Amino acid sequence: MSLRIVFLGTAGSVPTPKRSLPAILIQRKDEQMMFDCGEGVQRQMIRARVGFHKKMKIFISHMHGDHVLGLPGLMQTMALLDRERKLEVYGPLGIKRFLGSIRETVQFVLTFPVDVHEIDKAGIVCEEAEYIVQAIWANHIIPSLAYALVEKPRLGKFYPGRAKALGVPKGPLWSKLHHGRKVKLPNGKVIKPEDIAGPPRLGRKVVYTGDTRPFRGLVKFASNADLLIHDATLNEELRERAEEDGHSTPMQAAKNAKKSNVKQLILTHISARYDNTSTLLEQAQKVFRNTLVAEDLMKVEIPLLNS
Repeated sequence: MSLRIVFLGTAGSVPTPKRSLPAILIQRKDEQMMFDCGEGVQRQMIRARVGFHKKMKIFISHMHGDHVLGLPGLMQTMALLDRERKLEVYGPLGIKRFLGSIRETVQFVLTFPVDVHEIDKAGIVCEEAEYIVQAIWANHIIPSLAYALVEKPRLGKFYPGRAKALGVPKGPLWSKLHHGRKVKLPNGKVIKPEDIAGPPRLGRKVVYTGDTRPFRGLVKFASNADLLIHDATLNEELRERAEEDGHSTPMQAAKNAKKSNVKQLILTHISARYDNTSTLLEQAQKVFRNTLVAEDLMKVEIPLLNS
């Protein structure tokens, strides 16, 4: 089961002919999670051939227009396509009032329920059976959240030989053990999943910074991530400007990646002044080699490790 990241929009502040506004989609099993929702996102979803009817959560980093103004259009498109499944929206304080104002003033009828969750403190903001989404306050010019999708550990590799040696007959009891449930044999002996499996296997971790200057808590937050998606709006020559505007440079992003011991870094939120991003990439790779610059509709797969 791969974890697929689809970069629907990679621009910073304003769109360009090559780049749409910020929106990053993570596809996991039958679910989609979107991080930020810039204008025109539904057209990017059509181009990327991702569906409008799947189970979906949207996580907004902050209340700047380039990160949130795509929500009304996306919701209207979903309604026109007769979506019925609930949509969940997470974001900082203000997201409820924003969506409430849209529904009061723009005349369209939703065909599906919308649950809005306002985040007022760091920590776990969403928990499902197989994963959590954590949030931490970033360092932008307004309150802004960074997010981490973290899969829960999976049961270790199943060893049939161990099960047989312990007297567990092949069949339903094996299935229960393999799914993390202990079983009781006819002789009264209780077998635990760890008796027939290897050590737990860590899940995957993807971190998205949203808009941010470098900040101390990010290194721990992104520790050992499979992928760090980091703001890199302006190059090193404009570091002071980046600081003033609440953004990072490629080298600052790369230093965070290196300190966090992540496997891969992808730079996003690219300023419209960079039609050619080779300089941004070169600056980052001086510090952290495994770096890419995000492009619209780029897809990255993170495989599930079975070891």
